[in-house]
Amino acid sequence: MFKSTLLSAALVLGAAACATAHDEDALRMAPPGDPYVQVSDVLPLPAFLPGLGTLFVNPETLPAGPFLSYDHDGKLSATIYMTPLEELQNGTAYDDLAIGAHHVSSVDIYYNAGHPGVEKPHAHVVLFHDDEAKGRLAK
Repeated sequence: MFKSTLLSAALVLGAAACATAHDEDALRMAPPGDPYVQVSDVLPLPAFLPGLGTLFVNPETLPAGPFLSYDHDGKLSATIYMTPLEELQNGTAYDDLAIGAHHVSSVDIYYNAGHPGVEKPHAHVVLFHDDEAKGRLAK
């Protein structure tokens, strides 16, 4: 189970790395503009989530995202995907996912039991966009 989850998450990450180019400058600082909405404006979540930052998402891309993660200064720090485990196990593929910025310094993949917006158990795939991003999003 754990290996298949990691494999699925790695496939999602691979798809993200192949994402098509876009205007990274428009996403560099919060708010990113249309079609993104601030997650805390539409779901009962705090504006800043320790470990994830201030999240924006295009509602049409739910549940996988990408969720754009900004630090307290509004700097794009990570791109996050939330892929429901059940859908991955049933063969759903998340192909050609967009990415907030093409520079990725590290990746975290971990289990989440569910929360408002993505209620089913899922994997968080977090692409940090610089070496200090994880620390800025921690608190």
